[in-house]
Amino acid sequence: MTQSTSSPEPTTTGPRAEFIRFDEISKRFGDNVVLDDLSFSVGEGQRVTLIGPSGSGKTTILRMLMTLTRPDSGTIAVGGEYLFHEQRDGGLVPASEAHVRRVRGRITMVFQQYNLFPNMRVLRNVTEAPIHVLGRSREQAEQRGRELLDMVGLGEKLDSYPSQLSGGQQQRVAIARALAMDPDVLLLDEITSALDPELAAEVLDVLRDVARTSDITMLVVTHAMKFARDVSDKVLMFDGGKIIEAKAPAELFESPEHERTRSFLRSVIDEA
Repeated sequence: MTQSTSSPEPTTTGPRAEFIRFDEISKRFGDNVVLDDLSFSVGEGQRVTLIGPSGSGKTTILRMLMTLTRPDSGTIAVGGEYLFHEQRDGGLVPASEAHVRRVRGRITMVFQQYNLFPNMRVLRNVTEAPIHVLGRSREQAEQRGRELLDMVGLGEKLDSYPSQLSGGQQQRVAIARALAMDPDVLLLDEITSALDPELAAEVLDVLRDVARTSDITMLVVTHAMKFARDVSDKVLMFDGGKIIEAKAPAELFESPEHERTRSFLRSVIDEA
């Protein structure tokens, strides 16, 4: 059955073309409203950081882009294509699994936990998906894998197993593995939360390099406010499933408009 929608076509032209768009997205788990009629967009190549208290909907946004969670209502577009819908006969219908997989293939995510394959050496952890998902030759995948591991400072650890690495090193392998898929969008979900400050700093330095040297679109959920300030084009403050403030990082951190933003930033700084 065709679903009517008032959403316009995803925008694909113009300077800094819109690349990700959430339109009137709602999501609840039981009586808990996680996202409440949420709409926002991210430009191509933009780095956007999502901040706010736990339970405010930030990780749910990333999980929706990875199709691990589906919205109850609304539409999501990535690169000019709807993620969970297809256009047919002038309206929108639920997308086929093939369509969802193809659009989601432009996106990759680094999680809080590294999720490396413990029985595979570092280089194979990075090359396995490009070979089996992207159809790369082993030679191509290994050449790219070595380049990425060099970039994250682990070129000498190609033959190590994950258990032989520190937590920060494992997370850097996870970043290299994500980049090996040549994604258009990189999602980062509190990836330093399980690391001590010194190891976290190593990982964040790698991501600063990624932001500086690539044109990849990034959505970041983090409590590392200095990192957010350094890499973000825009910071979105979430509370109760809504965006209550959206500004350039210097403006938001130095002169937030909302008391809720001010109290959250004070609490994060105090914890640090």
